[in-house]
Amino acid sequence: MIYDVVIIGGGPGGIAAGVYAARKRMKTLFLTEHFNSQSTVSASIENWIGTETIAGWEFGQALEKHLRAQEGIEIVTGVRVTGITENAPNGYVIETDKGEQYESKTIIIASGGRHRHLDVPGEEKFVGKGVVYCSTCDAPFFRAKKVAVVGGGNAGLEAVEDLLPYADEVLLIVRSGELKGDPVTQDKVLASPKVSVSYHTLTEEILGEDKVVGVRVKDAETGESRTIDLDGVFVEIGMVPNTEFVKDLLDLNPRGEIILDHRTKATSKPGIFATGDATDAPYKQNNISAGDGVVAALSAYDYLRKQKG
Repeated sequence: MIYDVVIIGGGPGGIAAGVYAARKRMKTLFLTEHFNSQSTVSASIENWIGTETIAGWEFGQALEKHLRAQEGIEIVTGVRVTGITENAPNGYVIETDKGEQYESKTIIIASGGRHRHLDVPGEEKFVGKGVVYCSTCDAPFFRAKKVAVVGGGNAGLEAVEDLLPYADEVLLIVRSGELKGDPVTQDKVLASPKVSVSYHTLTEEILGEDKVVGVRVKDAETGESRTIDLDGVFVEIGMVPNTEFVKDLLDLNPRGEIILDHRTKATSKPGIFATGDATDAPYKQNNISAGDGVVAALSAYDYLRKQKG
């Protein structure tokens, strides 16, 4: 069987592409490991347009339910795509970690990304209970709290900016002896009396029982450790796009993100489109990924129509 489109990824971008592909009566295969996108760990999502507030796990379930309500779409879960090869004249062959192969005329990649983790004790335990990876999503939940932001690059500085309207105190924890974000943002952040910076500081452990109550850090120069009482830890040390399976097929930027034509969401290979955190889209947001997923599906549909003459 040759599909019209294979969609890879179970987050908002992939779901939106799947809904629109099904509505266009495209022969669609949807491949995903799971429907737990990055936002499903959030205690509450308040910026999904049209919904005032929704728990992260409920958000993921709602997206999956919407996808499964579509007719004519085949959904395979529990699989990870490991490679894509060209298959002229029929398009591409998609390979999974289960040894399966699928042929498709077009592909939409919505494989997302993953946050770099600190890999310290307490981090995984307190995800959603004080450990945060999305300041845009969760800063409002730390109103009148003391929080730490780990990371001295643009992501860390922007997280501090997001927190300033809400938190009472923000401690910026930086491994090196300097901030590496752009100077304008540095000036804005450092001008706030709410902000303090701890340089040459390594995060050793995130502390708490049911939720975060503090962090243990070590001075990288003296080796001395100390404990800081606080209510939350925002981990902002970068993202890793899930694009390893196309690194030899598509054009990627130095960060490993898929380079797009942002008008159509087309990649460097004809018939392959992409959306979301795996791409070089400048803003990594659920609403934007979903909108771009719609564009990718419509672009794939138009591509197939042109192929038919």
